[in-house]
Amino acid sequence: MKNRIGFIMKIMVCFMLILPISGCWSRHELNSLSFVVGVGLDKAEKPGEIQLTTQVVKPGELKSSSAKNKSSESGTNAYWNIKKTGYLASEIIKDFSHESSHKLYFPHNQVLIFERKLAEEGMQPYIDTFIRDIETRFNVLVVVSEDRASEVLDVSTGLEKLPAINIAKLVETQKITSESPTVKLIDFIRRLMSKTTAPIAPLIRVTGEGNEKTLEVFGTAVFKHDKLVGELNKRETRGLLWVINEVKGGMINVASSSGDGTVSLEITRAKSKMTPVIQADTILIKIDIKAEGIVNSQSGSENIASPDIVFSLEKKLSAEIGKEIMAALKTARDLNSDIFGFGDSIYWKYPSEWKKLKMKWDEVFPDVEVALNIDTKLRSTGNISAPAVPAKE
Repeated sequence: MKNRIGFIMKIMVCFMLILPISGCWSRHELNSLSFVVGVGLDKAEKPGEIQLTTQVVKPGELKSSSAKNKSSESGTNAYWNIKKTGYLASEIIKDFSHESSHKLYFPHNQVLIFERKLAEEGMQPYIDTFIRDIETRFNVLVVVSEDRASEVLDVSTGLEKLPAINIAKLVETQKITSESPTVKLIDFIRRLMSKTTAPIAPLIRVTGEGNEKTLEVFGTAVFKHDKLVGELNKRETRGLLWVINEVKGGMINVASSSGDGTVSLEITRAKSKMTPVIQADTILIKIDIKAEGIVNSQSGSENIASPDIVFSLEKKLSAEIGKEIMAALKTARDLNSDIFGFGDSIYWKYPSEWKKLKMKWDEVFPDVEVALNIDTKLRSTGNISAPAVPAKE
């Protein structure tokens, strides 16, 4: 009996040792792949069709800085934009095999760009392909373009060889000003599948002409379900980000206490909390915000280092934050799009009451009351306290 158990144990140990060396059944040979770094979707001329653009890397053009100089002189790009039209994104991707001798490989994709006209008709039929595809990573950035996505993916800069990489970095950099959201595919999906919270995405457009073309991120696309219904400007966008706890920085200008010029205040830290309160038939959303900042610059000659003036600047900063939030709230109400997640916050705190509200949330949302409690602190006036002004004789 013991010998039999020992034999069985040996078999099991051998089996466990074999598992790690079972081979690379799912391997991909690098020289047989085309690495996709950007994807764009546009409306096609034929009704119901879309044009899908994939940006793939040309490895030979990325070898060295000397190669970069040569490619720029010869007009050769370090990327190849493949374009095809069809009814389904999944079918178009398969059809790329007719033009590319290498299989398209999507795990390194950085951005998913939707033309505004396409987003206005509804994104769900097209975004579903990228959600289901096992190669798609959920941290890919979702962007809405004012111009055709294929044109956006063809705007090169002197900083990056690959336009898609430049777009991804440009969107991520917006955290410095908090005037445009950074939305990953997983974030967009969560909002899309929410019963109330509307999806959002950064807006991008092409500026300039010819060789002077560049890209600009300029606000936020607002959706109702999967259809784009409007937009927020930069100021309204930051108002939204204050509420959803996504402000990472930014500059706010306020008038000096004496009226002599303006003072630029830089946000260094921010935190917000949303609390729904239901009393009788009244729905109140309490928003508590704590923000810290520093004096970045001033255009006047007033000495702003005194405690009284600092306190005055803090009050003005709080007031400006409140104005940004209320501006975003007004636009959201006009569009009847719950971009703040008010409905979800009620669902989590008041599940029983939510059962009565969910079917009529579109009617309720515009009338929801909002109470702001904003506490700001200025921690520093920089390297100097008094302004650098000419000395009086």
